[in-house]
Amino acid sequence: MRRREFITLLGGTAATWPLSARAQQPAKMKRIAFVSPSRKVSEMSLNGPPHYRAFFEELSRLGYVEGQNLGVERYSGGGQPERYAELVRDVVKTHPDLIVALAASLSLDFKIATATIPVVAIVNEPTVLGLVPSIARPGGNITGVTISAGLELIGKRIGLLVEAIPKLSTVGYLVSRSSWDDQRGVAAREAAKLAGISFKAAVLGSAFNEAEYQRIFRSMEQDRADALMVSDEAEHLTNRATIVELVAKGRIPTIYPFREFVEGGGLMAYSIDLPDTFRRLASLVDKVLRGANPADIPFFQPTKFEMSINLKTAKALGLEMPAMLLGRADEVIE
Repeated sequence: MRRREFITLLGGTAATWPLSARAQQPAKMKRIAFVSPSRKVSEMSLNGPPHYRAFFEELSRLGYVEGQNLGVERYSGGGQPERYAELVRDVVKTHPDLIVALAASLSLDFKIATATIPVVAIVNEPTVLGLVPSIARPGGNITGVTISAGLELIGKRIGLLVEAIPKLSTVGYLVSRSSWDDQRGVAAREAAKLAGISFKAAVLGSAFNEAEYQRIFRSMEQDRADALMVSDEAEHLTNRATIVELVAKGRIPTIYPFREFVEGGGLMAYSIDLPDTFRRLASLVDKVLRGANPADIPFFQPTKFEMSINLKTAKALGLEMPAMLLGRADEVIE
């Protein structure tokens, strides 16, 4: 698998920038390694999904021109967790000025692999994962942004499913083995218990790919749940279309961790604004490249979460969404 790709100049945009913006550009060429667990390297750019586009647009706004004062080396783990550690070692050997890690699993591997190269990460719970001792003062070479405001977010999503589906008794949970076995899995089980529902894990095997998702959904058919919750792991977002298609075929009411699933036909989501979060990620990259110490940069935690509901999907499922729930939704797709 080709895991590394060098992308050069995006285009002659610098000539059209205001003089003030060009004056603020870092003079020295900086090299960053941009590492995704599963996204294709060809999609990790301005032409990729909206959150990637937001990241690179924010870097551009901050004065970085790829190919002029910024070199971006893109890597993908191909959705194969058993290869992440090897990929991380390969990245560290190139000695970039900074590493952007787009998943909890990758971030933990980078923590093991280097204590000197700055890492800016996007993760769910950095302290729970053991990535840093404190969100306010990370202390080492890693800082970044979180995609949640605590493990209680898992309980919030379960609560919304309970509210949306009358007489809900059993919820499946699409999750990786590593996530199910750590504190995130514990929090999910405790939240289900508090909600008074049965909770069944649909645990993925060694890869995040179409074949593995199909296997999981076939097994779920034999162990039917009333609804499904998808974990907030980055690999699921990469495989969004596959998951939404399999959910539709199985006619399973599902709550997702990102609005992008609902835009693609999923039933409902309770989530952060992902493009805004990636813009925050870019601003931290800028701070570190300009000399700030990651140890002193707090992790950014979102304070606003949005509920999205796809009424077309609800109707296809024969599900009448409660009026009170619709009234609280930030976005209703008709």
